[in-house]
Amino acid sequence: MHTDHHRARLPRYLAVALLARLAEEGMAVAVVLLALDRTGSAAQGAFVLTAWMAPHVLAAPLVGTLAGRTRRPRLFHMAALGGFAAAIAALALLTGRAPAPVTSAVAVIGGSCGPVVSGGLSGMIAALTPAGPPRDRAYALDAAVYNAASVTGPAVVSMVAGLWAPGPATALLAGAAMVAAGLALGLFPGNRPSDARPPRREPAPDASRSGPAAGLSAVLRVRELRAITAATCLAFVGIGGLTTTTVLLAAHRGHPGSGGVLMTAFAAGALAGSLAMARRQSGAPAQLMATAALLGTGVALAGAALVPWPAAVMALFVLAGLCDGPLLTATLRIRADHAPADVRAQVFTLGAGLKITAAACGAGLTGLAATLPPPALLLGIATLQFAAALLHALLLAPGGRPTPTPHSPSGRNPGSAPWDNAPERPTGDRKEMTRRR
Repeated sequence: MHTDHHRARLPRYLAVALLARLAEEGMAVAVVLLALDRTGSAAQGAFVLTAWMAPHVLAAPLVGTLAGRTRRPRLFHMAALGGFAAAIAALALLTGRAPAPVTSAVAVIGGSCGPVVSGGLSGMIAALTPAGPPRDRAYALDAAVYNAASVTGPAVVSMVAGLWAPGPATALLAGAAMVAAGLALGLFPGNRPSDARPPRREPAPDASRSGPAAGLSAVLRVRELRAITAATCLAFVGIGGLTTTTVLLAAHRGHPGSGGVLMTAFAAGALAGSLAMARRQSGAPAQLMATAALLGTGVALAGAALVPWPAAVMALFVLAGLCDGPLLTATLRIRADHAPADVRAQVFTLGAGLKITAAACGAGLTGLAATLPPPALLLGIATLQFAAALLHALLLAPGGRPTPTPHSPSGRNPGSAPWDNAPERPTGDRKEMTRRR
């Protein structure tokens, strides 16, 4: 009966995540089209987009702390997604019409809700699915939702803007986020039945309250979290410049305009890779999967930089995406398996915020290096994937095998969310968790 309840909530979660992330991904295109349509220049759109992205990493610890401490998770997520939707709606009205500081301020407010969409939602899966293969499949489906939104969001905005105007396209994104906010109300029961509450236990003597810095402390302290965070951030410095590099590469080889097709191929490959992980669980350790995915992405992108034939380049971009999809699945699993329960939400939001920041830095570095030959730029991105794989392996190596967590038989921690264990707050102490189970 409990399993059936979990299974019933997963489709609703996936709908919430898809709608919210579709809005997030579409905003990168929508604000630029809005500014171009209303002012004749994309400059204000670029400023608004920067203001939208900038708060992600700064707000992530605070958002994660609030998500982890709230006694009403469904109301918290509904409010955060509602604020996200309201900011998008306001930008649909203000961009290109109101003074730039006003639109930038609205973008900062909306962007501060972004960590809930990019990482906070993934942190809820541990509370919505039972441990073991069902949860692994849920994380693979969540990764597929990320990749589906990255393909669908910009495409929907471009299509609607072409048929009508950028304003209605942006309003459509706001509507999607608002529907996600409404659906979030059904993700958690309004009241916890008395028989679902575990017996009250006193916290461990050395337990400390989790503040906004506790998530960062966990990432730095836990070897597996430290390794995957450092590796994915380094990899995303490269991935952040991939769109610009791909456009330059297509023009360099005499096929201007095909850069978007190559990026679509990459995104479609990532979606296929995530769906394949959801359909067929290999049972491989998530750490090994992450390292292999980084290596595979690097090999495929290096091949695309060296091979001149368009069909082969297209196939290699699909292959790169096929490797990138499982990387996200592995990353989500590692965060869930090794983050202490009382800071899990922080770990998810912080990890996502750091990756977004790394990607923004990569986009800026690519702009500075745009005078280099495009194949050299793509080789540089591939090299960063190799370096990330090596860094991940090195950061895991000193302690030998990954630290086992209290879950049999896979050794992975099922990681119940803080609100699953109310009224007491989990301490995150491994011995205490093992004794409770």
